[in-house]
Amino acid sequence: MPHRRGIYLEQEIASMAVIENNTLAYPVSPHANRGGLKAGQNRIGLLLLLPAAVAFAAVILYPFLSALGLSLFEYTVEMMEPRFIGFENFVKIASDPDVWAAFWTTAIYVALTTTGTLVAGLGWALIMNQPFAGRAVLRSLSLLPWVLPSTVSAFIWGWIFNSRYGVLNAFLMELGLIDYPQAWLSTPEGAMLAVVLTKIWLSIPLFMSFFLAGLQNLDKEQIDAARVDGAGNWAVLRDHILPHLRPVLMIVVVLGVIGNLQQFDTIYALTGGGPVRATTVLSVEVYRRAFEQWDIGFASAVGVLWVAALLPPAFLYLRMLVKGN
Repeated sequence: MPHRRGIYLEQEIASMAVIENNTLAYPVSPHANRGGLKAGQNRIGLLLLLPAAVAFAAVILYPFLSALGLSLFEYTVEMMEPRFIGFENFVKIASDPDVWAAFWTTAIYVALTTTGTLVAGLGWALIMNQPFAGRAVLRSLSLLPWVLPSTVSAFIWGWIFNSRYGVLNAFLMELGLIDYPQAWLSTPEGAMLAVVLTKIWLSIPLFMSFFLAGLQNLDKEQIDAARVDGAGNWAVLRDHILPHLRPVLMIVVVLGVIGNLQQFDTIYALTGGGPVRATTVLSVEVYRRAFEQWDIGFASAVGVLWVAALLPPAFLYLRMLVKGN
C-alpha cells in the first residue's frame, strides 16, 4: 500500500504543469501545442481582426491605391478614358505655384494650430487638475467642442467672426480696441486667424485629456517638496511637470501634426480656402483640383504628395508606440 501511494503521488506531481515565463515547466507534447489552445487563440485573434482589416482595405487601402494609379494618368472630365502619362503630373506639380503655395499654407497652419493647441491644452489641463468646487462639471463641459460636429463648430466661429453681427467685433468695440467692425474673413490674416482658432478650440479637449491623464500620475509629494524649497509656479512647471509629461508631449505633438495635416471640413466650411487662397491647405487644394476643375489625375498626384507628408509623423508615432515612449 505505501508503494502504491508513492506511485499515485508521483503521477499527480507529474501531471501538474506549472506555467512560468509563458512556458510549461513539465514537457507537453508538440501535438498539443499545434492543435490545442494556442492554435484556437490564433484563429480567434484572426477572426477578430478580420472586420478591421476589411474596413481598412475598403476605406483606406483601396482608395489610396486607386489614387496612386490615377496619378500616373491624365484624366479630366472631358476625357472618355484616362491616358497614361507616367510621372508628368508630378513634373507639373513642381512648376505649379498654387500647389507650392498650398504646401506653404499647410506648413503655417499645422505649426500654428499644433503649437496653440499644445499651450492651450496644457494650460487648461493644469487648471482642471486643481481641486475646486464644480471641477467635475467644468471637465465635462470642456469636452463640448470635441463632441460637436466640426462643420457645426465652423459655422459657430463663422458667426463669431462675422463682419456685421459677429460677437468678436462687438466685444472689441465695447473694449474700445477697434472703432468700426472688421471684415475678418475677408482678409488673408483674419481668415487664417479664424481657421487656426477654430481648430485650436476643437482640439483642446483631446490635448487636455492626454495631459490630465499624465498629471494624475504625478507625485504630489514631489511638487509639495519643491514648493517648500521655494520653487515658484514656473520652476515647478519647468523642472517637474514638463519632464514628467515628456512622453505625453511627444505623442500629443505627433498626433496634432497628423490631425492638422488632414484638416479639411472646418477650413472649407469657414472660408472655402479663401480669400485669395489664403487658407487653401493641401486638402482643400486636392478637393478643388478634383471636384471644381475636374482634373482627377493631377488631384491624385497632389493627394499622393499629401500622403507622403503624413508618413513621417505617422512613422514617428508608431515608433514611439512600439518603444513605449
